[in-house]
Amino acid sequence: MLVEQGGIEQLIAQADRIGIRHVAGPDHSPLIAHVEIAPIGELDEATVGALVIVAAPEGRRPSAYQVDIALRQAVARRFAGIVFAGEFPLAETARQLAARGAVPVLMSETGTASELAVVIDRILRGGAADSLARAEHAIERASAAASGGAGSREILEAASGALGVELSIVEDPTANWMDPDAVCVGELAVGRLVAEHTDAAVLVALPVIAAAVSRALQHELGERFAPTQSRADLLIELIYAESSRLDGFGVEAARLGFPLSLSHVVGWLRPTHRRDPELRAPRSVGPAVELFALQLLHERSEAWHVAHLHDDVILVSSEQHGAGDHQRRLREVGERIRDYATATAGGEWVYTLGLGTPQVGASGLRQSAAEARISAEAAIAGGRLGEARATDVTGLRRVLLEFYASPLSRRLLDDVLAPLDALGPEKSDIAVRTLAAYLGHRNSLVRAAADLNLHPNAVNYRVRRLEQTLGLDLEDPDERFAAELACRMRLLAPRGR
Repeated sequence: MLVEQGGIEQLIAQADRIGIRHVAGPDHSPLIAHVEIAPIGELDEATVGALVIVAAPEGRRPSAYQVDIALRQAVARRFAGIVFAGEFPLAETARQLAARGAVPVLMSETGTASELAVVIDRILRGGAADSLARAEHAIERASAAASGGAGSREILEAASGALGVELSIVEDPTANWMDPDAVCVGELAVGRLVAEHTDAAVLVALPVIAAAVSRALQHELGERFAPTQSRADLLIELIYAESSRLDGFGVEAARLGFPLSLSHVVGWLRPTHRRDPELRAPRSVGPAVELFALQLLHERSEAWHVAHLHDDVILVSSEQHGAGDHQRRLREVGERIRDYATATAGGEWVYTLGLGTPQVGASGLRQSAAEARISAEAAIAGGRLGEARATDVTGLRRVLLEFYASPLSRRLLDDVLAPLDALGPEKSDIAVRTLAAYLGHRNSLVRAAADLNLHPNAVNYRVRRLEQTLGLDLEDPDERFAAELACRMRLLAPRGR
């Protein structure tokens, strides 16, 4: 039977499906020109260069002497390989003969010589029938592994062995859960199933194998991160619960392994659309970011917790009180997650990171979370989209940031200084700094002039012009307070360019 292409390595790659194994000699050969069947005592009639399937004597194993003679004939006639139909121990002399003569030796585990010849011939010729047979076998093996509770790695190994092609999962942020080769957790595509090389059988089997791997991966991640997700629910409840309920979280935190008594520092990631701040982030981004964060933090030595609240991602790092660089390490992790989130959302979306300060216990965790949230909101309000902003340790600034984070408060304060915006960024900034210095020194021209390195008359001239421009009476306590607060907030969180 004439074949077009293929060598011993092609058969070995599909040994699992064929039911054969390589037992001696090289694991490769030139292209096989013929597949023939011959009784063990009649190999001298087989064609030179053929792959010869040796039919065993009925009901008997060939003797060691018969095997040695067969291998000598295979070497002399330059067979592409020899396949013994039936399993038996191969003597050391036979192994040496096969190695010296460079004759690949295989044995079949099941089937008759004629059945084996048909299967091998079909593989070497290729074609639709063989492709479908390989695909079906790979699907059966992958499904059997999945039904037996195997993990994603074991399913891949079973499918790869059946196809004779190495399969692997590669990360691909462009993957869509509807792609046939997508590997998903729920509707979240985490990568693609790729083959070392592609043929018709791989194309047929790949979608089914990808689905089986996806189910196994979802189960693995569910078991791996289930305690983490339970702690995330507790974290959200803790942040937003009434202060009077804090004492009641101790038992639940202990049950879930949440180290509530340690020192905590919180990072708050919030997405913003550059052109329309009211837009919600794409629905698919949140789960992708959360999964990336969980996988990133899983191997780290610190205790980490991740929670997803609407579009925001909350990170908590917990360590012993006094641990050095606690906030810095949170910042490093937070910036990696921020960069991934921004890249995943793409286009006009950007994530801003707010950082709290390390605080101890349940109440400290709440305080750090509030600081982180306010820092993120204030950075967004001040036009610092995509930055990582930390809260300082002074209570006054935190109060100002929280006040300015309110959209209503921000509009009221912006209205006070709105006439200055027409002056342009540079002149507007000079005006605000002049007014802030004057009001901060209780309307003292001398002290304000010293701060600004100006003559008191120059300060007086600027202030009177500002009173007229803003329409304010700076002798009125209420108007003076509003103007000073607006100046402080404008300097704390400048308007975006």
